[in-house]
Amino acid sequence: MPRRPWVVRTSPRHGRGVFAVATIPAGTRIIEYTGELISEAEGERRYPTRPGADEEPEHTYLLTLDEHRVIDANVGGNAARFINHSCEPNCEPIAFGDHMWIVAVRDIRPGEELAYDYAIELDEPHTPARKRRFPCACESKRCRGSILKPKRQPLHPLVRRAIARYGPKD
Repeated sequence: MPRRPWVVRTSPRHGRGVFAVATIPAGTRIIEYTGELISEAEGERRYPTRPGADEEPEHTYLLTLDEHRVIDANVGGNAARFINHSCEPNCEPIAFGDHMWIVAVRDIRPGEELAYDYAIELDEPHTPARKRRFPCACESKRCRGSILKPKRQPLHPLVRRAIARYGPKD
């Protein structure tokens, strides 16, 4: 496998995307999601949602590391910030201490766009209007139409299995 089995280019889903240029076996740590490690409150301060807005800010590259901290890839981030969402993911961010790695949840073929389920969780109800603020463009067969994590539904089975199999061992 090449040193970097991926390349960044224009995505049909959204803006730029990351695409496999070689087969990436399941369980591979593809790329670390880098950026400034900040508190969740600081992330909210930096990228507030405007009251009454129809959509969330366009390019917010925050990824939750744990219950208190997020990684802001707008500051010191790398190509991992261009990995788009899919309701049928082929990779998943998995925390290893203070680092977040994008890990293949299944074998990824050359030419495939890397994508993980953003599974954004909101405390408030997922009304039709709220779902429209978080639209999905993955066009997968099982597309939910939104990047929100459905209430009371577990993560995608491939993601659950990958976290158990490839995640850190206590």
